[in-house]
Amino acid sequence: MKNRHILPLAAVMLVVGILTFGTIFLIPWLPTAAAVEAVRTDQLIWFETIVSGVIFTIVTSFVIYSAWAFRAKEGDESDGPPTHGNTSLEIAWTAIPVVLIAIVAGWSVLVVNRNETAQKVQDVVHVKTWQYAWEFDYPSLGISSGDLHVPEGTQVKLNINSFDVIHGFWVPQFRLQIDAVPGITTHLLFTPNKAGTWYVICNELCGEGHSQMRARIIIQTPADYAAWAAQAQAQATAAAAASSTPAATH
Repeated sequence: MKNRHILPLAAVMLVVGILTFGTIFLIPWLPTAAAVEAVRTDQLIWFETIVSGVIFTIVTSFVIYSAWAFRAKEGDESDGPPTHGNTSLEIAWTAIPVVLIAIVAGWSVLVVNRNETAQKVQDVVHVKTWQYAWEFDYPSLGISSGDLHVPEGTQVKLNINSFDVIHGFWVPQFRLQIDAVPGITTHLLFTPNKAGTWYVICNELCGEGHSQMRARIIIQTPADYAAWAAQAQAQATAAAAASSTPAATH
């Protein structure tokens, strides 16, 4: 490249880079990360986004500058000068994407393996779903709930069953999704790490009530979770006692 092109091309690249990375970093594209798995996934997503931003900046800058600097003069309908390619450039633009794809593929495998590694201590919850509701059973507590309560810092294993059509168990704050498929039990592991209330969303079109098929997922501190569990168990015991008491006769 001739020296006279370097400074104006650099100026175009600076402007395009500012606009590109301003768009990347100033807009909150991702929801709050509320699980360990989300943090791992976000690191990979940001790597891909930044690399894509760099490539976009370089390619777009050359396109914009070339369209301006090498435009044909008015009335010039002659052919441009013949070119025969650049072997070094062709090797570079082939090798760099191959390396980047290998990095992303390897990183993705590591993320998936870590996200699917079972811990020795788990809370197990059975998830039942049908059009258009969710129910969460806690076998260790002997209770059921319409909301999914989980303790912060402890891995949770979900055993998920659908009783009609395919539904999708999706929590954007976890960056995790699994289908609930009739006839089989699917499983999902996650470790919540941010107390708060989020939503389980069905992201498989399952009928006319699909858009309203949501349930709360409430991440609590261990103390708050223990208090909720004790209260829910007491309520379940009281309800069972009331239902087993014979009705008074007159």
